[in-house]
Formats: sequence, C-alpha cells, structure tokens
Amino acid sequence: QVQLVESGGGLVQAGGSLRLSCAASGLTFSTYAMGWFRQTPGNEREFVAVVSRRGGLTSYADSAKGRFTISRDNAKNTVYLQMNSLRPEDTGDYYCAAQLRYAPGRVYEDDSWGQGTRVTVSS
Repeated sequence: QVQLVESGGGLVQAGGSLRLSCAASGLTFSTYAMGWFRQTPGNEREFVAVVSRRGGLTSYADSAKGRFTISRDNAKNTVYLQMNSLRPEDTGDYYCAAQLRYAPGRVYEDDSWGQGTRVTVSS
C-alpha cells in the first residue's frame, strides 16, 4: 500500500524559508513522477511543482517560479520542496502526490496522496 508522509511545515516569517519533505513507501519510487500541491484558504487545490521520475524534468506554478525548488533522492525514496522568499499568500496545506505520469498541473484518479503538512507565513 502506497504511503506518503510529508514533513517540514511550520510557522515562518515572510521572507523566510522552509524545506518540505515527502517520504514514500509501498511503491517503486523511481517509476513515479512526484508533485506538490497546496490548498490555500479560500481557494481550490492548486498545483505547485512536479519532478519527473529520475529528476530530469521539473515544472512550477507561476507563483512558485524563482522561489521554490523541487528535487528528489530516489535512493531515499524522498521528494523535497525548498521554499524561499516565502509570502503570506503561500500559507496553506501542502500535499505531495505520487503520479504515474509526468503531466505538470494535472491530477489523475490513480494518484496517491500524503496527509499534508501545514505552512503558515506571517507578516
């Protein structure tokens, strides 16, 4: 059974940084693209970033470009989201997804999801 466990969220001042991690088990990690999505208060779930199976391709939401970096370590079955220059509008619950396709911004019924980690950016 696929398990995804996010960590690294917390409270940070605007302009600060956080590094989120998502540890995967129960799957052949290197066969999945891995994505990050967030649920922002008052908004629908939105795409943040995705990385291809072996890390060669990445894609970011416009709001994340230049500030966030997605990466993966297949030897550790872990995907990361480095978030710099955080803004209050980055506040939300961040979820990682294991995806059978590298398809930036898209969600499929066979995706697997973690439980989420909360990020709060204060002014």
